[in-house]
Amino acid sequence: MNIVIGVLVLLLIGWMIKGTFTQPGIEDLKSGFKEVARYRNDNNTGPIQYVFAVTMKDTLSADMITYGNFKPHHKGGNTKVYFFLEGTKVPTTVKGGTQNFLPEFSTSWVMLYEKSAMGNVSLTKNPNHE
Repeated sequence: MNIVIGVLVLLLIGWMIKGTFTQPGIEDLKSGFKEVARYRNDNNTGPIQYVFAVTMKDTLSADMITYGNFKPHHKGGNTKVYFFLEGTKVPTTVKGGTQNFLPEFSTSWVMLYEKSAMGNVSLTKNPNHE
């Protein structure tokens, strides 16, 4: 009886370890996301703000929200992910605030994933996209 219980415990532990190391991640998404630029403010006493510029192969993917959910977010902070199509003009640097990159890129981004301080997620299409 002890041998059977021992084998079952070992199988359960093996199954849990396998599950831990085979979790899906950003690499498993099909749209070929590639992070080009990132920003995190240095102010650890105020709200933490993350901004990312990411390229992708197509806009038909529903993976944009999943990708955004993989990105870091702090309670009371804000996370923004700007999605650009591969081969278009993409900023190589981003910054915090309301204007996250140079105005010349304002028509290049396709979608914006945003997670607010309250944890609300939104995906907004760029109305000025060329």
